[in-house]
Amino acid sequence: MTTSTNAALVAERQRRMDIAVGTLLLVGVLLSLGLIAAGLLWTDERTGRLWLDYPLAGMNLFQFALATARQAWNGQIGPTWMVSAGLIVLMLTPFLRVVASMLYFLAVLKDAKYTAFTLFVLLVLTWSLFLRS
Repeated sequence: MTTSTNAALVAERQRRMDIAVGTLLLVGVLLSLGLIAAGLLWTDERTGRLWLDYPLAGMNLFQFALATARQAWNGQIGPTWMVSAGLIVLMLTPFLRVVASMLYFLAVLKDAKYTAFTLFVLLVLTWSLFLRS
């Protein structure tokens, strides 16, 4: 392969990754917005208010997500569940972006240095999501 062909291939891979990451971020934010808005409108319909009062203290993101998944499993889907699901999607969107970047550096570019940097960011981010509020 010539240098210009190799450069074009790398540029095309980068363009695809940029599109994938941009799409991931856009879908995550729009899905989150939709869930939160629907939950708040449903709350307004039920109570005449646009806010919810429920505790989040003492839970990390993964405990919160597990509790929300249990509610869905038990058929307890309501306005609070929709807002909770929207918050979870919003919090996991940048996390998934870092996962996608790490996989890109590891599998596509095979760049050990950027893979290691991104893995470090992923580990710190994961650790922070497990901290209690």
